[in-house]
Amino acid sequence: MESVQAEYKGSYSKVDDCPDPGLPEMAFIGRSNVGKSSLVNAICLQKNLAYISSNPGKTQSINFYLLNEVLYLVDLPGYGYARVSRTQRSAWEKMVRGYLEQRTSLFCVFQLVDASIPPQQADLDFTNWLGEQGLPVTLVFTKTDKRKKDKAAGAQAYLKKLSEFWEQLPPHLSTSSTTGAGVDVLRRYMQELLPV
Repeated sequence: MESVQAEYKGSYSKVDDCPDPGLPEMAFIGRSNVGKSSLVNAICLQKNLAYISSNPGKTQSINFYLLNEVLYLVDLPGYGYARVSRTQRSAWEKMVRGYLEQRTSLFCVFQLVDASIPPQQADLDFTNWLGEQGLPVTLVFTKTDKRKKDKAAGAQAYLKKLSEFWEQLPPHLSTSSTTGAGVDVLRRYMQELLPV
């Protein structure tokens, strides 16, 4: 996917309302404030396709983007910190898990993990949950351009922690939406996952 034609196809608060399964879907999810919207925009080569906010938790529905008319990039609400009520957070979790467990056209879950901070329990728990569900997951480390103040931070620290639970680690890539590093590799990876 050297060139990308991306088109916003709608936001859905219920899994049953999402587009009919058909085209392969690749879902992007991460802890609030991981830089998901910025990465979605970088993948799609558009600055304002996904809304970027300085306040975590702005993605509140299941957002579909059609890429090159061959696959859907699905932007899911984040987990973890967000200034919303417990009721709202619970509704998001139910919606997200419903999508991940029910969508027959889901090809891969890209879990975004902030590489500029030490491993977070919410991230580890979510990776482990994906593994327990047998869902195909690829880890995408974000913010790799940021200087790590804590020596316990970084992709290797996360993978080391994850290896306590996984015999074979899931595939992983490193990216920076700021510098563009790794974004083209991620695009090619997504292309390679598509059925022939």
